[in-house]
Amino acid sequence: MSLEPKDEHDHGEWLKEKDLTPIETTFLTTLIWMDRRFRIVDYLELLETLYYRVNLQMPKSHTEQYGLDNKFWYWYPLYALGSFSTLAYVVAAISGALLGFYYSPSTAGDPSAAYNQLTFIMTELNFGFMLRSLHRWSAQVMVAAVFLHMLRVYFTGAYKEPRELNWILGIVLISLTMVFGYTGYLLTWDQLAYWAGQIGVEMSLSIPLIGEWVAQLIFGGFSPGQPTLQRMYIMHVFLLPFVVTTLIAVHIGIVWMQGIAEPH
Repeated sequence: MSLEPKDEHDHGEWLKEKDLTPIETTFLTTLIWMDRRFRIVDYLELLETLYYRVNLQMPKSHTEQYGLDNKFWYWYPLYALGSFSTLAYVVAAISGALLGFYYSPSTAGDPSAAYNQLTFIMTELNFGFMLRSLHRWSAQVMVAAVFLHMLRVYFTGAYKEPRELNWILGIVLISLTMVFGYTGYLLTWDQLAYWAGQIGVEMSLSIPLIGEWVAQLIFGGFSPGQPTLQRMYIMHVFLLPFVVTTLIAVHIGIVWMQGIAEPH
């Protein structure tokens, strides 16, 4: 008498009864083997249930609720600015990661090591000029696209109920986009970057009560230097990409669930 639990389904006989190809047989055999050990099918059923529940989206608009066909507004260029800014962000992220292989966040030397590395990328590295230009222009396009996207959302009334949370999230994203641009601007560490850093220090010092603390935290002191460049590099390369990518994913997820609002 076997002590093994009896299988309610004879999978072996079931497979024999089916007219399956070798690939299908191998796949199902592997799935059955995995399911007996890790309950794979149960998790697949949970994912399927979650998929159908997520796709029960909110009513998007009068167009969908009443089966209207005049969706010309949906293809208007201003409605693609969210996707366009996301695409620009992806291009900037990939090109920035490639530039990071050759960049050195150091102010040592005259001119600085950071500026020398930038010069090397622009003049000696194969396709370096194109790569840096791609990163720079995609960042500028992203800033412009995000700004115009916010204007479109405002003037078409897409910030109203039930999309208030996504509007606030969009405000956070455009603010972080500005921080992205500022931290990247300082990484060149030329005269423009240095005095832009000094302006940032002075703006921090102008904050009542906590100004000196903010300047020391963000810029590493009361004048731009190695601590400033190091902090800008960490924020631009390590902190902001993860925060912004996460918020963009949440932002797009909410748009997916709520749908794109028609003009009010």
